[in-house]
Amino acid sequence: MEENNEKAEIFSQRVRAGKRTYFFDVKSTRSNDYYVTITESKRKFKDETFSYEKHKIFLYKEDFAKFMEALQGTIDHVKSELLTEEALAALEAPVAETEPSFDDELKWE
Repeated sequence: MEENNEKAEIFSQRVRAGKRTYFFDVKSTRSNDYYVTITESKRKFKDETFSYEKHKIFLYKEDFAKFMEALQGTIDHVKSELLTEEALAALEAPVAETEPSFDDELKWE
């Protein structure tokens, strides 16, 4: 069974965003079909310790184009219709990562 788990994950990319981290993982099924999982992990503090709350979306290859089109359309709408020029400029400015990396070794499955 462990061999299947090693084979299942093909690619992984992490995006840190404050107390949240997003994981984009490409995985394979037993029949060598591919899908993407998008996981939001949020660090929660309680009694001087922390834990992680996570939410996961499974995106299957037949839905990639529709998903990308809807996501891009939504982002374009926010940028063009809802944000001021100043807010848009701030959004598009590069941001240096300043938060300590407690979860360097984390990997969601």
